[in-house]
Amino acid sequence: MKILAVECSAGPASAAIIEDGKILSNAFVNVKITHSQTLMPMVDCVLKASGISIDDIDGFAVGAGPGSFTGIRIGISAVKGMAAVKNIPCAPISTLRAMAENYKEEDCIVCGVMDARCNQVYNAFFDITNGKIRRICKDRAIMCDELAEEIKKISKNVKKSVIIVGDGSDLFYPYVENLECTVKSDSHKRYQNAIGIALASEEIFKSGNSVSQKDLLPVYLRLPQAERELKKKTEGVTK
Repeated sequence: MKILAVECSAGPASAAIIEDGKILSNAFVNVKITHSQTLMPMVDCVLKASGISIDDIDGFAVGAGPGSFTGIRIGISAVKGMAAVKNIPCAPISTLRAMAENYKEEDCIVCGVMDARCNQVYNAFFDITNGKIRRICKDRAIMCDELAEEIKKISKNVKKSVIIVGDGSDLFYPYVENLECTVKSDSHKRYQNAIGIALASEEIFKSGNSVSQKDLLPVYLRLPQAERELKKKTEGVTK
């Protein structure tokens, strides 16, 4: 099965094509250019590099969140447009779950963190043992100091390194850098990418839990900032 995946939920953006677990081609950028300008050229690039056309794709996968509201919408819209032509099945993938693929070859605990502003991160934990990834908690938005306390508790019960992965690593790591169990991810494995999205999607396609492009939706853990501010103003007026 040939899967084309895209990921643009935060600063980096990427595209990749895999076939039965084998990476055929991938592209990654981490520059300050809007994803609406970089994503589709990368899709064209990985298709050409793989020597296949969009008609050869059997499934599409996308980082559906959490992350940047604008970035997630761009990724979802791009996949919807590509999949709609032939109603190709789609797989919405947790950005945090995809991060765990970066460390699938190591026995460890992956602590995915994405900057959610206001001293918060989007987070989830994953246990990796013998190449198997097991989710420990659901995706959530959590205060950095609260997450640090959770890691302290985990370190008492698990004899594994807790690897801090994601674009929120620099923000969060100072909260736990004094803990012996914690390690900040190597830079080349730190960011979410389309390869992880594609690999994580394989189990969804195999289990028949994919969705149509019409049912492909973003996953937001909280309201956009503009809506949150409007809600505060509205609540202030009604009180």
